[in-house]
Amino acid sequence: TEQVLDNLEASLAAAGLGWEHVVKVTTHLRNLHRDFDGYDSVYRARLPEPWPVRTTVGVDLLLGMLIEIDLVAAR
Repeated sequence: TEQVLDNLEASLAAAGLGWEHVVKVTTHLRNLHRDFDGYDSVYRARLPEPWPVRTTVGVDLLLGMLIEIDLVAAR
């Protein structure tokens, strides 16, 4: 989760944006029940309140992937 959020933060910064511009986050976790609490604690620590709308689902990801996050940001 930390690495994925680092990557997203760098992508936002490259566009001149920050977490405050994020309006929606979609997260796919390979093992929703096992990993949600850890993901959620990192998410809440890294993104500012009020948190963006969020959808989190459990899904089969490509081999070796545990998490995938995409987001929508507005200028």
